[in-house]
Amino acid sequence: MLARRDPRRYVPARTIAREVDIPVRFVPQVLTDLNRAGLVEARLGRSGGHRLAQPASTISLLDIIRASEGDTRRQTCVLTGLTCGTSDEPCEVHELFRDAQAAMLERLGGATVADVIAADGPAMQVVDGATSESARQARAS
Repeated sequence: MLARRDPRRYVPARTIAREVDIPVRFVPQVLTDLNRAGLVEARLGRSGGHRLAQPASTISLLDIIRASEGDTRRQTCVLTGLTCGTSDEPCEVHELFRDAQAAMLERLGGATVADVIAADGPAMQVVDGATSESARQARAS
């Protein structure tokens, strides 16, 4: 949602809550994590709110997940419930889940917020200071 806004302007928490359709009391919790990770900037006061701290094209989905959830790697074996890797003999699905996890993390790390917005549809959206329509025209040239 912030990536669709003018990157120079701060968006109030109430506006974010309304547009994302979440209770306003959850917005500060989520944005505090993103702020700590350097993905979002916050400004207090009457003209305050939140905005992206860097261009949407430099923020991966994995950056956002790690900022809000921490380590994204599975730590518990899906079969035994034990800490993964504590046994000399891994379970039957260990390699499969390890490879799937690596592929997922690679995919999330390679997808940016700008990519998600570009795939979202033809609406005019602000991405890195330019509308998606002007970005499309530039690519078409």
